[in-house]
Amino acid sequence: MPATPDELFAFLDRLGIAATTVAHPPLFTVEQSRSLRGEIAGAHTKNFFLEDRKDHLYLVVAKEDAEIDLKHLHRRIGAAGRLSFGKPEILRATLGVEPGSVTPFAAINDREGRVAIVLDRALLAHDSLNFHPLVNTRTTRIAAADLLRFLAATGHEPRLLAVSGPDAESGRI
Repeated sequence: MPATPDELFAFLDRLGIAATTVAHPPLFTVEQSRSLRGEIAGAHTKNFFLEDRKDHLYLVVAKEDAEIDLKHLHRRIGAAGRLSFGKPEILRATLGVEPGSVTPFAAINDREGRVAIVLDRALLAHDSLNFHPLVNTRTTRIAAADLLRFLAATGHEPRLLAVSGPDAESGRI
């Protein structure tokens, strides 16, 4: 059974990670979430649940306005061939969240370590980051350094790569 937001918050508390959460109507896209700018401080993000041709799973996390070249991202992250969006049933089985609620906080549910977490290096230039806390009706802000601590505590040492910006390949989306 996947963790609930309350179980996630309890886990963050045990790690000594401060978090601030705001409730809001369901948000499924970055475009929808832009309506909250000004109400929620910190960098806002987008998250891609992807799989390669050998069924390796990746969660790529970047700033909401990052341009990411999905056609060439497989080279950057060392995937086996081109990437495609992961199927909703695999998302539910591995990360325990629904489409529209994809978040690095879902690493708490990946007890088998099937999903490799890739963080865009540019994201870590921000003091605080915002993610859905396993549901898309809330947004939780934590310090960038605390995201790294959280992921390590779940057994998901993230790969920090330039997947957007001038250090990444051209042809972005």
